[in-house]
Amino acid sequence: MRRSHLTLALAAWLLLGSATALAQSQDASQPIDVTADQLDLDDRAGTAVYTGDVDIRQGSLQVTGDRVEIRRNDAGEVSLITATGERAYVEQRPNPDEELMRGWGRTIIYHVAERRVELIDQAELHQARDTFDGGYVEYFLDRRVVQARSDVEGSERQRVRMTLNPEQN
Repeated sequence: MRRSHLTLALAAWLLLGSATALAQSQDASQPIDVTADQLDLDDRAGTAVYTGDVDIRQGSLQVTGDRVEIRRNDAGEVSLITATGERAYVEQRPNPDEELMRGWGRTIIYHVAERRVELIDQAELHQARDTFDGGYVEYFLDRRVVQARSDVEGSERQRVRMTLNPEQN
């Protein structure tokens, strides 16, 4: 399937559900652009699986990975985005007046309704001027809460490290 067909397939699939849950309110009104090498869509199961250099963008939201799976709940709303790869990536501006949240990991799980991001295995989070690294980093976009751990099941221990920078006046 050509990339333009993949983009149209995802846009149509997401718009059938509630794309408003995919990103912050300003992002939800933006067009969805997807590029990938392959799409496996199961409308009845509520899943779309993209493989091969996947790049999904909508407003300030960007998700990239070797494989990205999007799940819808029973109401047809996007509920979960899971990206995997050697260095999967997610970014989003929590609010229009804030800096981008950027995260990396071998697995990224974005719980859309909760606006909660899990970065797993070689996790790295940049929020404003601060950085957090470890085996597992969890970030709640609305509450600005970070939880980090060194242990990840099935992986070697990756110590938690953070760098907090002073506010600049």
